[in-house]
Amino acid sequence: MTAVGSMTPQAWDEARAMVLIASFKNLPGASMPILHSLQEEFGYIPDEAIPLIADALALSKAEVVGVIDFYADFRKSPPGRHIMRVCRAESCQAMGSDALASHIESRLGVKPGETTADGAITLETVYCLGNCALSPAVLIDDKLYGRVSTHRADKLISQALSAD
Repeated sequence: MTAVGSMTPQAWDEARAMVLIASFKNLPGASMPILHSLQEEFGYIPDEAIPLIADALALSKAEVVGVIDFYADFRKSPPGRHIMRVCRAESCQAMGSDALASHIESRLGVKPGETTADGAITLETVYCLGNCALSPAVLIDDKLYGRVSTHRADKLISQALSAD
């Protein structure tokens, strides 16, 4: 199985979450580094983490949820075994990323932010992968691909599925 992000997410562990929260709680703007560290560790922000964060930062649970909901980078449910990000920034749009994204959605049977029923792939859209010269760009897990056609996207999806 391919790791999500730079490491394989761990199962929810309240003690580990408390260590992560404690390591960042005294920083200015601590909610962001806490949320990023929890997502890096667990692959998403588990509901069980919300009251822990709120207590540590003297915030309401609603305030913590508001931060999570505001930033599209935070997930509230476990991601698939692979994360496929399609760039939708201007350069990629000019080179066909809208049609590419539609094709990928159809192929996977999911919309951005959703995971395939088998838990294999989570589809996300992003606004710039920094690969403008090779638009349209796609990132699968930690590997960046440029000049991705619908045919190449199908191959990349097949490769990710066969790697499991």
